[in-house]
Amino acid sequence: MARGRTHDGGASRRRQSRPQIHCRHRARDTRLLAIVNGIIAAAELGLKEHDRLALAKRMMEWRLVGRRSSSNLPGLIELVVSRSLVSAGMVAETLKIAPRAAVRIIEELGLREMTGRGRFRAWGVL
Repeated sequence: MARGRTHDGGASRRRQSRPQIHCRHRARDTRLLAIVNGIIAAAELGLKEHDRLALAKRMMEWRLVGRRSSSNLPGLIELVVSRSLVSAGMVAETLKIAPRAAVRIIEELGLREMTGRGRFRAWGVL
Protein backbone atom coordinates (compact mmCIF):
# COMPACT_ATOMS: atom_id res chain seq x y z
CA MET A 1 0.00 0.00 0.00
CA ALA A 2 1.31 3.46 -0.85
CA ARG A 3 2.08 5.45 2.26
CA GLY A 4 0.85 9.02 2.41
CA ARG A 5 -1.52 8.71 -0.53
CA THR A 6 -4.48 7.29 1.33
CA HIS A 7 -6.74 8.89 3.90
CA ASP A 8 -7.66 6.84 6.94
CA GLY A 9 -10.55 9.03 8.14
CA GLY A 10 -9.31 9.32 11.71
CA ALA A 11 -8.60 5.62 12.13
CA SER A 12 -5.03 6.34 13.20
CA ARG A 13 -6.32 8.48 16.04
CA ARG A 14 -8.61 5.64 17.02
CA ARG A 15 -5.69 3.24 17.03
CA GLN A 16 -3.70 5.53 19.26
CA SER A 17 -6.49 6.07 21.77
CA ARG A 18 -8.03 2.58 21.99
CA PRO A 19 -6.38 -0.67 23.09
CA GLN A 20 -5.73 -3.32 20.43
CA ILE A 21 -6.77 -6.30 22.55
CA HIS A 22 -9.85 -7.38 20.61
CA CYS A 23 -8.78 -6.53 17.05
CA ARG A 24 -6.92 -9.85 16.64
CA HIS A 25 -9.27 -12.04 18.63
CA ARG A 26 -10.25 -15.40 17.12
CA ALA A 27 -13.98 -14.86 17.43
CA ARG A 28 -15.44 -13.01 14.47
CA ASP A 29 -18.09 -11.31 16.64
CA THR A 30 -15.42 -9.87 18.93
CA ARG A 31 -13.41 -8.52 16.00
CA LEU A 32 -16.52 -7.02 14.40
CA LEU A 33 -17.48 -5.38 17.67
CA ALA A 34 -13.97 -3.92 17.99
CA ILE A 35 -14.18 -2.51 14.45
CA VAL A 36 -17.61 -0.98 15.08
CA ASN A 37 -16.39 0.55 18.35
CA GLY A 38 -13.43 2.01 16.45
CA ILE A 39 -15.73 3.54 13.84
CA ILE A 40 -17.88 5.04 16.60
CA ALA A 41 -14.80 6.49 18.32
CA ALA A 42 -13.55 7.99 15.04
CA ALA A 43 -16.98 9.52 14.37
CA GLU A 44 -17.02 11.06 17.85
CA LEU A 45 -13.56 12.55 17.27
CA GLY A 46 -14.74 13.95 13.94
CA LEU A 47 -17.77 15.58 15.55
CA LYS A 48 -15.61 17.13 18.27
CA GLU A 49 -13.25 18.50 15.61
CA HIS A 50 -16.22 19.91 13.67
CA ASP A 51 -17.59 21.62 16.78
CA ARG A 52 -14.16 23.07 17.56
CA LEU A 53 -13.79 24.49 14.04
CA ALA A 54 -17.35 25.87 14.04
CA LEU A 55 -16.70 27.67 17.34
CA ALA A 56 -13.38 29.04 16.05
CA LYS A 57 -15.08 30.28 12.88
CA ARG A 58 -17.80 32.01 14.91
CA MET A 59 -15.20 33.70 17.11
CA MET A 60 -13.20 34.87 14.08
CA GLU A 61 -16.36 36.22 12.41
CA TRP A 62 -16.87 38.57 15.36
CA ARG A 63 -13.83 40.47 14.10
CA LEU A 64 -15.73 41.22 10.87
CA VAL A 65 -18.18 43.57 12.60
CA GLY A 66 -17.66 47.10 11.32
CA ARG A 67 -15.35 46.06 8.46
CA ARG A 68 -15.72 47.26 4.92
CA SER A 69 -17.40 44.96 2.45
CA SER A 70 -14.17 44.80 0.43
CA SER A 71 -12.20 43.38 3.38
CA ASN A 72 -10.13 40.25 2.79
CA LEU A 73 -10.83 38.89 6.29
CA PRO A 74 -13.88 36.78 5.27
CA GLY A 75 -11.79 35.03 2.63
CA LEU A 76 -9.01 34.43 5.13
CA ILE A 77 -11.47 32.96 7.64
CA GLU A 78 -12.79 30.51 5.04
CA LEU A 79 -9.25 29.55 4.05
CA VAL A 80 -8.15 28.98 7.65
CA VAL A 81 -11.20 26.87 8.49
CA SER A 82 -10.77 24.76 5.35
CA ARG A 83 -7.03 24.09 5.89
CA SER A 84 -5.18 22.99 8.99
CA LEU A 85 -2.22 25.32 8.36
CA VAL A 86 -1.83 28.37 6.15
CA SER A 87 1.30 30.23 5.12
CA ALA A 88 1.60 33.85 4.03
CA GLY A 89 2.29 32.73 0.47
CA MET A 90 -0.79 30.52 0.40
CA VAL A 91 -2.97 33.35 1.74
CA ALA A 92 -1.45 35.85 -0.70
CA GLU A 93 -2.01 33.53 -3.66
CA THR A 94 -5.57 32.63 -2.68
CA LEU A 95 -6.73 36.16 -1.85
CA LYS A 96 -4.61 37.79 -4.59
CA ILE A 97 -2.81 40.17 -2.23
CA ALA A 98 0.84 40.87 -1.39
CA PRO A 99 2.59 38.49 1.04
CA ARG A 100 3.19 41.32 3.52
CA ALA A 101 -0.52 42.22 3.41
CA ALA A 102 -1.29 38.56 4.04
CA VAL A 103 0.89 38.59 7.16
CA ARG A 104 -0.84 41.77 8.32
CA ILE A 105 -4.38 40.38 8.03
CA ILE A 106 -3.26 37.10 9.62
CA GLU A 107 -2.04 39.12 12.60
CA GLU A 108 -5.29 41.14 12.61
CA LEU A 109 -7.28 37.93 12.78
CA GLY A 110 -5.18 36.72 15.69
CA LEU A 111 -4.22 33.32 14.31
CA ARG A 112 -1.72 31.23 16.22
CA GLU A 113 1.74 30.86 14.72
CA MET A 114 2.49 27.12 14.70
CA THR A 115 6.09 26.80 13.50
CA GLY A 116 7.97 29.03 15.95
CA ARG A 117 10.17 30.35 13.16
CA GLY A 118 10.97 33.79 11.84
CA ARG A 119 10.82 32.77 8.18
CA PHE A 120 8.52 30.34 6.36
CA ARG A 121 5.96 30.63 9.14
CA ALA A 122 2.61 28.87 9.19
CA TRP A 123 -0.52 29.75 11.14
CA GLY A 124 -3.51 27.74 12.24
CA VAL A 125 -6.55 27.56 14.49
CA LEU A 126 -6.25 25.76 17.79
